[in-house]
Amino acid sequence: MSTEAQIRLEPGWKSRLEGEFEKPYMRDLKEFLRQEMSLRKVIYPKGSEYFSAFNTTAFDQVRVVILGQDPYHGPDQAHGLCFSVQHGIEIPPSLVNIFKEIQSDLGLAPADFKHGHLRAWADQGVLLLNSVLTVEAGRAASHQGRGWETFTDRVIAVLNETKEHVVFMLWGAYAQKKGAVIDEARHLVLRAPHPSPLSAHRGFLGCRHFSKANAYLVQHGLDPVDWRLP
Repeated sequence: MSTEAQIRLEPGWKSRLEGEFEKPYMRDLKEFLRQEMSLRKVIYPKGSEYFSAFNTTAFDQVRVVILGQDPYHGPDQAHGLCFSVQHGIEIPPSLVNIFKEIQSDLGLAPADFKHGHLRAWADQGVLLLNSVLTVEAGRAASHQGRGWETFTDRVIAVLNETKEHVVFMLWGAYAQKKGAVIDEARHLVLRAPHPSPLSAHRGFLGCRHFSKANAYLVQHGLDPVDWRLP
């Protein structure tokens, strides 16, 4: 883990998470990443983007959390925001289904989703959080169990304990298990199958999470999210 990535942690997040970087699990994770890089393995995303979700969406701005699992492991895809890909990269199948659901739910047009770069959502307070923040190129889930899950569990705990009226979108069994600690008296928890083509037809398509999220935000005096991608 690069020092640059750690230094760039947004102040609101840093004040709540900096203690994690001194814990044994994080030291072990740093050493694991150093060893992987010493073997000239390609790691996605690049080091300066490990914490892009936090540096793009400040702690005080968070009003929606979308919880993913691992970064994409293909060339030039991952850039630190879950489900998002760089401009110019083909939109992955799960994100295609997410866009289909938004269009159906909110009456938007395919022309509103010409690319898969989700920065516009993150800029509006949508935390696009993967459970694991790195992956080896071409090897899905290769960095699971190395410590990132402990870090992101703490992220969820901090949001749960210190904020109110956050919408958590938990898609698939993995995300739902990770989000089991969320206090549903303080927050809105939306659950559905994963948007993967393998499971989207089991209830993700038709879940209407995006209109439900906006209705909840408005109900609590917050601005709705504009889900279109300029």
